[in-house]
Amino acid sequence: MSLETWLLFVAISLAPAISPGPGVFLALSNTIRYGGKATIWSATGNAVGLMILGLATAIGLGALMVTSAIAFTILKFIGAGYLIWLGIKTWRDKSSMGSNDRGVVSPNKFKLFSTALFVSVTNPKAIVVIIALFPPFMSSEGSPVLQAIILSVTYAALCFLNHLIIAVMGGRLRGFMSDIKRIRIVRRVLGATFMGFGALLATAQR
Repeated sequence: MSLETWLLFVAISLAPAISPGPGVFLALSNTIRYGGKATIWSATGNAVGLMILGLATAIGLGALMVTSAIAFTILKFIGAGYLIWLGIKTWRDKSSMGSNDRGVVSPNKFKLFSTALFVSVTNPKAIVVIIALFPPFMSSEGSPVLQAIILSVTYAALCFLNHLIIAVMGGRLRGFMSDIKRIRIVRRVLGATFMGFGALLATAQR
C-alpha cells in the first residue's frame, strides 16, 4: 500500500470516524459520569472492537454478513438489544454524574473497556462502514491480511482520537452536572439516544 493511498484512506475515513454513533455517545456518557481519564478505557475498547471487525473482513466476515441473512439478523438483534438495555439503565440510573459528588464510585476499568468493545463489535453500522471503506483500498497484489491490519489500525486510531477529544472537551461539562435537574435531563437524553440507536439497528436492512 502506497503512502498516497493510505493518506487518501485517512482523509475519506475522517467523516465516518467522527460521525455520531453508539460508540460516541457511550464515550460522552462515560466522560460526563466518570471524567475524561475513564473514557480512555472505553475508547480503547471501541478501538479494539473496530480492529477486530477490520481484521474479520480479511477472513470473510464481510462477505458472510452481506450474503447471510441469518448472520446479519442475529448480530443485529444482539447489538440492538444491548443498546436498548444500556439506554434503559442510563435512563433509570439515579447516581450522580457530577464531579462534586464524593460518593461516586470509581469506574471498573474492565467494565468500561468490555462494554465499549461489545457495543463496537455488535454494531452492524460499523460493519457496513468497514465493508464499504476497506475493499477500494485493498490491492490484489499485496497480502490481504497485512492490508486489513493497516486499514483497521488506522481507522481505529481515528475513532480513538475522536473519543479522546470528547474526553477532553466533555470533562469540562462535569461542573455543569452539579445540578440534579441538569443531571436528569442529560441522563434521559443519553438513555433515549441509546434506545433510539437500538431501535434503528433492530429495523436495519442489509
